[in-house]
This record gives sequence, structure tokens and C-alpha cells, in this order.
Amino acid sequence: MKIKYHSFFLLTILVLCNKTIVFAQENQNFTIILDAGHGGKDPGNSYHGFTEKEIALKTTLKVGEYLEKIPNFKVIYTRTTDVFIELANRPKIANKANANLFVSIHCNSVKSYQPYGTETFVMGLSRSDLNLEVAKKETSVILLEDNFKDTYQGFDPNKPESLIGLTILQEENLNNSIILANEIQNNFTHTLKRNSRGIKQQPLWVLDAAYMPSVLIELGFLSNKEEGQYLDSDEGQEQMAEQIAKSIVAYNKKYYGSKKGSNKVVEIKDVPMVKPVVNATNTDTKTVLGGYKIQLLASSKNIPLIPRNFKGLADVKSSYDHTIFRYTYGQTSDFEEAKLLQAQAKNAGFVDAFIVMPN
Repeated sequence: MKIKYHSFFLLTILVLCNKTIVFAQENQNFTIILDAGHGGKDPGNSYHGFTEKEIALKTTLKVGEYLEKIPNFKVIYTRTTDVFIELANRPKIANKANANLFVSIHCNSVKSYQPYGTETFVMGLSRSDLNLEVAKKETSVILLEDNFKDTYQGFDPNKPESLIGLTILQEENLNNSIILANEIQNNFTHTLKRNSRGIKQQPLWVLDAAYMPSVLIELGFLSNKEEGQYLDSDEGQEQMAEQIAKSIVAYNKKYYGSKKGSNKVVEIKDVPMVKPVVNATNTDTKTVLGGYKIQLLASSKNIPLIPRNFKGLADVKSSYDHTIFRYTYGQTSDFEEAKLLQAQAKNAGFVDAFIVMPN
């Protein structure tokens, strides 16, 4: 069935703006899910006597120790002991808790002993259909609740028009994930002088299935003996954990400020309210809103706005927000035209390009 946008689409956005639906109900705490990678029968990487599941758990618990001292911060662990947790259940814990952030901690390795350094991964939008299906399945549980229509202001996970809002939420979560990842990598590099391998976008299940800003941190390479020794030491774990915790605190301060108890979707709240107007030539009501744009990428680098830097696309603009540059292509007030612009961007090679609402 072809979805008719306009009123359905805008109604969904207005519901998101005013009520922030199921994902962002009011919560007195800022909730962080800390996920120690692997565990139990799954040891993860193992080199030079260093074991990933042990280092990941010790570091994760130390991150939690820092955060638990902060008022209004609530920390939930996917595991606190050496137990096996199925991959699919890790993001489910975050979704069930209606968490603000999901942070998964791992260690890297390759066959060569030379590579070293930290890197942080964010969700790959190339698997956005998976994320949408997961969100649809997870939110369908609200249909079992009494008075769900009143509680969730008409949101129905079985209706396509409601799922449009989920797609936008997913895309905005990616932006916030990149900002958190940038905080983490900057702290590792500038404070601890660790080698940074950058922020990378990858279709990882544990990130794709969580519908809140999410990052997966690779602390370093256990295959590199020197870096493995550092990560296996109590001092190294304390230092890395402290910088991760400080990054989360900085993220919270930027987006929530003094309202640390609010569990509100940050980017969505900036969507403008839409007023219906009457067409001068007839009595049909139509909707007017600002221009849609196509986001091509987000980066910490200030890239010159010339076509050869953007695969030949000419109408590219940039905006700067909290150490991140966002690059967008085109602008239109018509949603159907925006979809055509998105197709052009994807055909040019920006396979993760998505439509953003006006600020």
C-alpha cells in the first residue's frame, strides 16, 4: 500500500514532538546501559594471555562506578559476571529499560601484531530496514496494555504512518551516536594520548537493534602486546573507564543540561510545529513547512564544499554542532521531491543518505 504522507506524516511528527511516544516517556533518571562484550562460553579475542571478555567486563564495571556516583544517573549492566548473554538480548535490555544511551565495550585484534589504537563504531544505516523491523516488533507489546491508545496518544506500531516517526528517530539517534563517539575518541586521544583509529559506521546487530543513541567501543588491540598489557592492567582499565564516563557526562550536559531527569529525544524536539493553512484557490487544507534536506554524512572534519569532495553533488551545505560537521544536499518543501533528492544522493554513492526535517 502506498502511504499518503502530509497529514499522517505530520501527525506522527507532532505526536513525537509533544509526547515523545513509547521511547521517551518521562523518567526521573538518565539511564545508561553498559554492555561488557562477550562472556561465559564466548571469550572474545585472546592474545598473549589477554582475554577480551575479562578486560571488557572489568573496564565496564569501572565505567559504572564513575557514573553511579552522579545524581540522577542510572546504570544498568547487561552482565556483571562471567556469563554468556545472547547478542539479541543485549539491546533488548536497553529497549525494555527505555534507556538514554547504549554503550558496548570490547577489545580488538587482528592477525598482525602491529596495529594498535582505539576506535568507536556507530550504527550503519545501510541496515535501517532491520532497525525499523526490530523497533516495530519491540513496540508491538504496547498493544497488550490497557488503555494503550490514551497512554501513547494514538501511536500504533501496526500503522505505517506511525512507523515514519520511528525512521526519523533512528536517523536522529545516529547523529547523537556520532557526537558521543566523538567525545569518547577525543578523550582517549587528547587526555590519554592513545592512538585514534577514528569513528566508523558499521552494520553491527548490537547497535542496529537498539532504538536509542548507541556506540560500540574498541578499547585497543590485544594482538598488540604493548597495548594488550596496558588494557589488561588495573591502571589502564581505570584510565579508559574514566574517559568513557567523562564522555557520557559531557554528552548528558550538552543535551540535557539541568534537566538530567528528562528522558526526552533531543533532536526530535526541534521539529517545528506545523500549522494548516487554506489554499487561496479552494477550500482544501494543505500543510506548509520548511525545507527538507538530505544528510550525506557527519564528520569531525571541515570539508570544502566543492562537488569533487561530494561525489559530484553540487548543492551541498554544512552546519556545525558540538564538534561535528553535518553535510546536507539540496532543499525542498515537498516530501516527494525530497525522496528524489535522497535517491540522487544514494546513486552518487552516499548509500546511507537520509531525509532530515528543517531546524
